[in-house]
Amino acid sequence: MKKIAISACLLGEACRYDGTDNRDDLLLEKLEGCELIPFCPEDDAFGTPRPTMDLIEMQEGVRAISNETGEDLSAPVEAYAKDFFEKYSDIDLFIGKDRSPSCGVCSAKLYDEHKVLISAGAAGLMAKEAMHRGIEAIDAEAYIEKIGDPTEKDKH
Repeated sequence: MKKIAISACLLGEACRYDGTDNRDDLLLEKLEGCELIPFCPEDDAFGTPRPTMDLIEMQEGVRAISNETGEDLSAPVEAYAKDFFEKYSDIDLFIGKDRSPSCGVCSAKLYDEHKVLISAGAAGLMAKEAMHRGIEAIDAEAYIEKIGDPTEKDKH
């Protein structure tokens, strides 16, 4: 059985920054028969609801910065990601929530230190850890598009 790490909000857990979810019934239908392992580093580290954060390119690298306080929130997200992947070392696929600074695979917004958009195709901190470990990673919307393609069905 395929083991898939998936953003908990996509499963219907109310763990988004504003206390809502991003339940995606089409995605869940496509994942029937797989073992789904939910994660949410931001809820674990900061609770829900919580202030938003953005990815900022700084001298020391890409950091997750609170939009409310300007505090660097990266360390607890990165620690959660490392612990998660050590606990679940046999993950086959990582499905992240698009545009999330933690979970977005190639859709997170990255800003410079003056909040000027550098890229809308960055990886969030947890997604980056998954890819660093060689785990196949994809944004939820891209996964649905890929699975929706009849030529791709035999690959899953």
